[in-house]
Amino acid sequence: MTADLLAPMLLGMKWMDPEWLLDQFGQEMFWVSVAIVFIECGLLFPILPGDSLLFSVGLFIHRAGAGEAGIDVNIGVACALLAGAAFLGNVTGYEIGRFLGPKIYERRGRFLRPEYFTKTEEFFAKHGAKALVLGRFVPIVRTFITLVAGVGKMDRRHFFLWSFVGALLWAVGITLLGYFLGGVEFLQHNIEAALLVIVAISVLPMAFEWWRHRRQPSA
Repeated sequence: MTADLLAPMLLGMKWMDPEWLLDQFGQEMFWVSVAIVFIECGLLFPILPGDSLLFSVGLFIHRAGAGEAGIDVNIGVACALLAGAAFLGNVTGYEIGRFLGPKIYERRGRFLRPEYFTKTEEFFAKHGAKALVLGRFVPIVRTFITLVAGVGKMDRRHFFLWSFVGALLWAVGITLLGYFLGGVEFLQHNIEAALLVIVAISVLPMAFEWWRHRRQPSA
């Protein structure tokens, strides 16, 4: 189970629950979601709803279109703004890493832990530039991957390209998934089951990469 699903149970934070956010903010929940996506992707705060939030936004937009309580935003506009927030968050994280350099690894706090950086560096070393796309679907890594790219002074043009691709696949893909599955009556009224769907979907890129490597002949 991903960190963004475990967090509400472990921390007891109601604001990690998309349904609670909708109840509290109504239509403004969309802009709260845009802000959360930006923060998770760029400001070194990994314990946020991430995948489940994007899926829920798509589902709530579909719900509003059906005349029920939801988010009344055009799905195309929503996808563009969420992808933009994800990309700009990555750029921010990259520039923070580039500016502060390796010394940021020495800082320790509630969300700045050496094991997070170690895990992310290993992921980057294994997947290279593709990590900027695959890492979108891995909690914790999603937050720190761009910081590591900045510390390593990855070429900006290369970084922007792969980050943009990752933002589209992650933010647009998961939001549209929630939107189109919003027509499933069971998921509309059982958000927990819908979030379990996200757990399954979020591991698919990593499963495919593992399968692809298994298919390659050993040296």
